[in-house]
Amino acid sequence: MTNSSQQFVQSDKPKFFGRRKGRTIRKAKSFLLEDFLPKLCLNVDKKINLSECFTAPKNKYALEIGFGDGSHLAAIAKSQPDTGFVGVEVYKNGVANLLSLITGVKEGNETDLQDITLEDGRVDNIRIYDDDVRLLFAALPDNSFDKIYLLFPDPWPKKKHANRRFVNPDNLQELARLLKKGGILQIATDHPIYKSWVLRTMAKDSNFRWTAQCSDDWRNPPTDWFETKYQRKALREGRKPVFFEYQRL
Repeated sequence: MTNSSQQFVQSDKPKFFGRRKGRTIRKAKSFLLEDFLPKLCLNVDKKINLSECFTAPKNKYALEIGFGDGSHLAAIAKSQPDTGFVGVEVYKNGVANLLSLITGVKEGNETDLQDITLEDGRVDNIRIYDDDVRLLFAALPDNSFDKIYLLFPDPWPKKKHANRRFVNPDNLQELARLLKKGGILQIATDHPIYKSWVLRTMAKDSNFRWTAQCSDDWRNPPTDWFETKYQRKALREGRKPVFFEYQRL
């Protein structure tokens, strides 16, 4: 396990648009952020060797960019104990919720907050970077990941904000570098503008191939999918998510 990412200071940080904190974080989750998060955080002031980041060797490695409340990351990491997952999220409330999910520590059921461990049945296969993922890119070597998840990113639907959308040529160049040949970039969205944006932008990138053979391949979630909190909200409000998968050529 490594030191907290908060130790790294970079003078030329890219401008970040989005929330970093929401409602007041209560006692148990605040303690998780202070005491347990540093044990899982990646240190980006040096090159990261993923094989050295986990307490046991992993067969594969995956990256989830913007894991939200952590429900997808917690579930898929538990179902794939031989995969090492790196989760990135700047929203402190979301990071705190992920820590609660993987430790089982919740408000009202905390016992000894000085002796927190992963919940029973869960292996040590999640590492966290709690800042802008673009600051993590430089610390990661080429061909780091077998899969990258970008699930329900902010669509920034206004035309004047289009340059804020995560799917853009600069970020895709980094994702192509980080993905192993044959690796998968999975993008989920429920927003019509972002759907069209992804299709147009990805079609121009020669590093990726859309894997869909028919409409069911992108209208239905993948077989290993775990529903997210945001996805449930979208469905309640009548928005149909789509699931794009692109293979690294």
